[in-house]
Amino acid sequence: MSESKETQAGSHHWGMVIDLDKCTGCQACVIACHAENNIPTVGAAEVNLGRARHWIRVERYWDGEFPDLKARFIPIMCQQCGHAPCEPVCPVFATYHSDEENINIQVYNRCVGTRYCANNCAYVARFFNWFDPYFPEPLNEQLNPDVTVRSRGVMEKCTFCIQRIKRGEDAAKAEGRDLHDGEIQPACAQSCPPQAIVFGDFYDPESQVSQLARSKRAFQLLESLGTEPSVIYLKGGESHAE
Repeated sequence: MSESKETQAGSHHWGMVIDLDKCTGCQACVIACHAENNIPTVGAAEVNLGRARHWIRVERYWDGEFPDLKARFIPIMCQQCGHAPCEPVCPVFATYHSDEENINIQVYNRCVGTRYCANNCAYVARFFNWFDPYFPEPLNEQLNPDVTVRSRGVMEKCTFCIQRIKRGEDAAKAEGRDLHDGEIQPACAQSCPPQAIVFGDFYDPESQVSQLARSKRAFQLLESLGTEPSVIYLKGGESHAE
């Protein structure tokens, strides 16, 4: 993976590598994301109207040739683009690129719900909050106090669990040490049973994500668009070559 920005002291380039050979489509990552980020479920009827609110979706695709087709799965979330097409179209600067973390930030109390960013996202990874959240008792007791419960009328998306990133960085700073590779885990990576999702700092050449990103199997979604995603996929299938 090529870096478009010079590495600076004290900065990170958080990203993830997803091995499609390991993904079983169990959707544990989807459930973990809902629980960690206070995402309410909207029900089948609203999903049929295009109002789903999963920050991660697991899409199915087919590998091989008939009659030996095999179903495979690919998790898709915000790709945390280095050149994000969602950022320049926001009229209130609610979404911008963090130079310190190198991820795409979403500021909910700035968002006015124009949905321009969603229209400009090639990965369909942004979701509009159509309804005020409803968590009937006792489900309100499970809400994560580190994450804002978003009100109606704003755009939502994956943040790489920025609350966990900040917590890990603050802990390392308080202890006067550098972060260890693998110390910070977003909810999706932590909950993945086959460990198909690996998270880390691309600025660390020895990190697991950096090493996996150099694999011959590595690719980015819609790479020709030049958005420079921070999510790297490893090709699945029996025909791939290391």
